[in-house]
Amino acid sequence: MKKLLCSTLALCTALSTVLTGCGSSGSGKNGEVIVYNWGEYIDPETIDMFEEETGIKVVYDEFETNEIMYPKVEAGATAYDVICPSDYMIQKMIDNDLLAEINFDNIPNIKNIGTQYFEQSKEFDPENKYSVPYCFGTVGILYNKTMVEEPIDSWSVLWDEKYADNILMQDSVRDAFMVALKLNGFSMNTLDEGELEIAKNTLIKQKPLVQAYVIDQVRDKMIGGEAAIGVIYSGEAIYTQRENPDLEYVIPKEGTNVWIDSWVIPKNAPNKENAEAFINFMCREDIALMNFEYITYSTPNTAAQNLIEDDDIRNSKIAFPHLNQYEHLETFHYLGAEGDELYNNLWKEVKSE
Repeated sequence: MKKLLCSTLALCTALSTVLTGCGSSGSGKNGEVIVYNWGEYIDPETIDMFEEETGIKVVYDEFETNEIMYPKVEAGATAYDVICPSDYMIQKMIDNDLLAEINFDNIPNIKNIGTQYFEQSKEFDPENKYSVPYCFGTVGILYNKTMVEEPIDSWSVLWDEKYADNILMQDSVRDAFMVALKLNGFSMNTLDEGELEIAKNTLIKQKPLVQAYVIDQVRDKMIGGEAAIGVIYSGEAIYTQRENPDLEYVIPKEGTNVWIDSWVIPKNAPNKENAEAFINFMCREDIALMNFEYITYSTPNTAAQNLIEDDDIRNSKIAFPHLNQYEHLETFHYLGAEGDELYNNLWKEVKSE
């Protein structure tokens, strides 16, 4: 998931279904569904509507990162029914036999999800048996048209010396290496040590030009004109353009990361049919629209996209790019413990130079 992590307390307070003890039997006439999701990643009103329409009580819990979520699910101390991990973590959960196959007969609203998103999901769920896309986005370049002379279409601009001290890079090992790997024509999921060494040296060469390695701060810095160019997530780019019309977002021609967060059902889910009812409800076009408007991250629900009243948003190539029009798009894969260690060690070398 790519978004600002807001206070989870605010959401829990807003929800009428505050977590009161996962694993309880529930008081709803049709039982309960235990949901584990990112903070600020659902419209609380949709929870109320689901409860009212189905009689199923929602017990709601939140996590801040995939890495916090995973060991809790793996340990099984709390048996969740529905979880919303990111692409590479879904792959890890499938590889470790933690997920149940979804009965799509119980999710007729799956018809609202665009086929291009299921095609992209095959990178981490090859047979589309375990996951239903909930939100998606891309990583690209945001630039200030008053500070950049030429139209941008390539990651190479991040190595242009005339923008020295005006470049913002993501302070994230996988995102930073994604940029360098794509620039050199490699897969962002490579484990080839030769390719990774080239990417490392490319990042080291860039380092003197970088104003700052940031995460969420790229948004405010770009809005305030504190930098000319920044690497940013598409959901953040939509917000920045509302605040500063001089900003432009582009998906580089060398390709980029398409991330997808999806609903999944753990193998030990105590209420699997209720979980499928919950996912089906979230796939309903009006509910998907409510969630999109609340969290502002792109919905793969094409029926919901068609309901967006704002023409600029509905037709936005940032919010809803046609993925088949771009080349070399990938989602992050789980690379295993050895792969994580390899990337982390190389990133330490970059940061220490």
